[in-house]
Amino acid sequence: MASWSPDTPCSCDCFVSVPPASAIPAVIFAKNSDRPRDEVQEVVFVPAGTHTPGSRLQCTYIEVEQVLKTHAVILSRPSWLWGAEMGANEHGVCIGNEAVWTKEPVGEGEALLGMDLLRCGSCPPLWAAQRIQEGARNISNQLSVGTDISAEHPELRTHAQAQGWWGGQGTFDFAQVFSLTQQPVRMEAAKARFQAGRELLQQQKGGITAEVMMDILRNKESGICMDSGGFRTTASMVSILPQDPTQPCIHFLTATPDPSRSVFKPFIFGAGAAQAPQVLSPTFGAQDPIRTVPRFQTQVDRRHTLYREHQKALGLMDREQDQGQQLRQKQRDLEQEGLEAARGLLAGEWAPPPQELGGLFQAFVERESQAYA
Repeated sequence: MASWSPDTPCSCDCFVSVPPASAIPAVIFAKNSDRPRDEVQEVVFVPAGTHTPGSRLQCTYIEVEQVLKTHAVILSRPSWLWGAEMGANEHGVCIGNEAVWTKEPVGEGEALLGMDLLRCGSCPPLWAAQRIQEGARNISNQLSVGTDISAEHPELRTHAQAQGWWGGQGTFDFAQVFSLTQQPVRMEAAKARFQAGRELLQQQKGGITAEVMMDILRNKESGICMDSGGFRTTASMVSILPQDPTQPCIHFLTATPDPSRSVFKPFIFGAGAAQAPQVLSPTFGAQDPIRTVPRFQTQVDRRHTLYREHQKALGLMDREQDQGQQLRQKQRDLEQEGLEAARGLLAGEWAPPPQELGGLFQAFVERESQAYA
């Protein structure tokens, strides 16, 4: 894990497009994970499972009670923790997290991280939700649900009133009530990214595809694709969620930093779905710096195989212009193959057996590795 301090400019951006904003009859989800520069993010496949009643589950810092049944998931996560920055389950539910700063105090002791909550599929103690039924929306590192609240915690308003943040009468604006009066600098930067992301979505409204979302995630001018000092976009994800329940959901993940120089590779849940070992970081058991107390007193090398190969590729792109351009073209060609496969699958022009679909991500990871060899 990279070093972190309260002043670190945590950031991320999530995007969603719902017909008629999407060019196809599907919801399209996208997210960049912006993290400390040298942090490694892995892609983890966890199959569905059943669990013994009363069993416990070890999360990043604490244990919680395990549920009886869990669905299969594909996760993109910082390799030192249990939770995830973003991911999807086998039923087409996608989720991504955003760091926000509110009037609520930060707890002193160890607890579930926001990324643990994401993997658990649970919410923080107080919450508000807005249902998006059409169009395109984005969120950054700020509260964005205002007065249009579709669902909320039953004690949300009484808590705000008890704290003196809301008078109890008139319109209740969640973002206005719970946001800090004096925003930190990092929140001001989030406002600019949020506005830029909204404009990019509006420019493509009615024609938004997975490829369009990938281009937005690669936009460096806006700061959406981050590469500033000790921070950068460490992993990215785009998902196609068809409205037709007979069609498969297709999730594209990079497993490597800087989407402008990475390959989005397709993952589909199926009979052959399994962990791709090249994108799984090494484990350190009881000697892991996160497991020993006090935590994070030493550092370990968490780079997975594809991450190491990609690092060498980035170095070549920076040093050798001609070879770098050739390598970047190989990346683009491979990604286009994945996008064409997705289009053919959704159009009914390609119908491979489930075993082949489940192994699609592994096949693309292997081909990307070959390109870097």
